[in-house]
Amino acid sequence: MTREKLSREAVAALLAGLDGWALAADGKSISRTFDFKNFSEAFAFMMRTALAAEKMDHHPDWSNVYKTVNVTLNTHDADGLTALDFELAKKMDRIAGN
Repeated sequence: MTREKLSREAVAALLAGLDGWALAADGKSISRTFDFKNFSEAFAFMMRTALAAEKMDHHPDWSNVYKTVNVTLNTHDADGLTALDFELAKKMDRIAGN
């Protein structure tokens, strides 16, 4: 997967295939909030995601409060969104069971 910045059209097409993800106003990132039953489930999601992200060498910006995980994805060195962001979003959705 490349770290080439996607066009607005490509971002719109890929975003249409994801549920629950939103494009930032500046068009440079996507975000989603994941809610779980409890802290243990939220933390397990983060651990499984961390392993997938490390294999991709592509890491999320995220925070966790109790059972909620807020995620923002972008590719810093491309100053925007790349295919990596959408691939990680799909993996996160699968890990969360969505």
